Amino acid sequence: MMQQLRRNTKWIMILAVLAFGGLMFFEWGMDITGQSSGSRGEIGRVGGEPVFYDQYMQAYRRLYDQAAQSQEDPVTGAQNAQLEDQAWDELVNSILIRQELDRRGIVVTDEEILNAARFSPPPMAASAPEFQTDGQFDLAKYQQFISVAGSQWLLGLEMYYRDVIPRAKLLRQVASGIYVSDNDLWNTYKADNEKASVRYVAFDPLVRVSDDEIEVTPGEIDDYYDENREEFFVAATARVVAVSVSKTPTAADTAAVSARAEELRREIAGGEDFAEVARRESADSATVAAGGDLGVFSSGRMVPAFDSAAFAAPLNRVTGPVRTGFGVHLIEVTRRWGRDSAQARHILLPFERTEDSEIELYTAADSLEVLGESVALAEAAAALGLEADTVEFLETFPLVPGAGDVTEGGDWVFDPETSPGEVSPVFENRIAFYAMELVTVEPSRYLTREEAESSIRASIGTVKKVGAAMEEARTLVAEVRSGRPLAEVAREMGLDEVREAGPFARNDNVPGLGRYNAAVGTAFGLEVGEVSDAVQANQNAFVIELTALQAADSLAWRDQIDVQRSRLLGALREQRLFQWIEALREEAEIVDRREEVLDPPETEDQVRLPPVF
Repeated sequence: MMQQLRRNTKWIMILAVLAFGGLMFFEWGMDITGQSSGSRGEIGRVGGEPVFYDQYMQAYRRLYDQAAQSQEDPVTGAQNAQLEDQAWDELVNSILIRQELDRRGIVVTDEEILNAARFSPPPMAASAPEFQTDGQFDLAKYQQFISVAGSQWLLGLEMYYRDVIPRAKLLRQVASGIYVSDNDLWNTYKADNEKASVRYVAFDPLVRVSDDEIEVTPGEIDDYYDENREEFFVAATARVVAVSVSKTPTAADTAAVSARAEELRREIAGGEDFAEVARRESADSATVAAGGDLGVFSSGRMVPAFDSAAFAAPLNRVTGPVRTGFGVHLIEVTRRWGRDSAQARHILLPFERTEDSEIELYTAADSLEVLGESVALAEAAAALGLEADTVEFLETFPLVPGAGDVTEGGDWVFDPETSPGEVSPVFENRIAFYAMELVTVEPSRYLTREEAESSIRASIGTVKKVGAAMEEARTLVAEVRSGRPLAEVAREMGLDEVREAGPFARNDNVPGLGRYNAAVGTAFGLEVGEVSDAVQANQNAFVIELTALQAADSLAWRDQIDVQRSRLLGALREQRLFQWIEALREEAEIVDRREEVLDPPETEDQVRLPPVF
């Protein structure tokens, strides 16, 4: 037994870390169980409860990790903005869920934890090779293991179930009343498994019917314009000269970070304590208090560069600097279990501007604003060695290359009091400082009837062409039903090709016919050998003959009905859960202070840097 326990040491440590450090996410996201030190304090509130910076950064880093590992290219600025919002939403949802658990008085008993530990192992345990026999999870092996597991592991398992079980109870309450009948399951199964094969004629009216054959009257154009006015709304547009000063660290800044990492590595090699240096220097607020300790992590969990270094580095020796999307790391691996898992600590130095570089950044932004008050923006940019671009953007989509989302600048541009030739103040967002000079602005408006006439004529013409094709299709159907072969009638009408498709299911995308439309649905309403009425779909007209129908196997359906029901109920519960959380968010008082905390505005008592010309 002790030999087995030693073989499972790696597994014990992984699960203990999962329970103590990584059990912040389960189905609904991060579980906020207490206040954090929060190096920048609160960044918001949910129903009066604070959201701390460290909590937010943990969620963000996890999402960033996942994104970086799932793609070859670096995470873009637009992706990063989405990750920041996603991390915030996860935190908000988790707090709302925990508050709801408290409000409903949902708790877990010791007996429930004991039963779950014995008979409902965590997902990681259920898939672990140590607890499998012939490739299948062996409950007896798992139960034998926990009967001799140490107190640390059992405490971690208890924490896991104290988190999971109340959430499962809440899910059952939220999703109660969801029912799926056998008839619904059979219809769903049929949609995926009943197969049809057809011959069909497509009339292709946009090609077959010429514009000369279609008459569109002025009255029809007038009626269409009046009845579909919103189709002709045009958002306000602006043409501006834009200049941006990127906040991205320069190559010199990056080199300075790497140089600082080398200095720290030499300090540690010279006798400085790694943990003390980490507490003093590391930017990873989640591990800094523990001297940079990351605990145990499995292979592939970290970003690729970090993962490769950690599983190749010699033990108890500082490795690095290692560059990742987070910055530069110094890594010390203290234990490792082959390529499965490792225990390590690190010091993170983020890529950021040096003090001198920061001064240059703010000086350039200030100088741009000062010069923009007296000269054209392009001239001001040239004096400062910056590029000026002339761009256009919509009021509903204010985006400028190099500056990203320029909503604040867009508000200035589309302000009725802003005149062409006027230069804006310098605005700031998360990725740049930027200024704009208004060249022209076109206010929002509706196209006139004359401007819209050509598109209206085309829309009405398409409808009439399809109508003409439907008439031809009805003629073909009448001839076929009188006893003539489909191919023969089609040739007489100049339709040389009778196409074939299938076998296909109701949910398939069928080449030539499309997906989820009347043409595909019609095939399953015919008897073999029967020819359909004229069918309209995808701006086309069809006549369809069913040539074969493969019925869904009801015995096979019965064999899998429990799995199907479970899968469908899971999807319906997820949909119900999403709707429930959205309702919670609408009712809750949510304060998002990320912008002011992470990018604080300049205060009045700060010294404004002098402009450089």
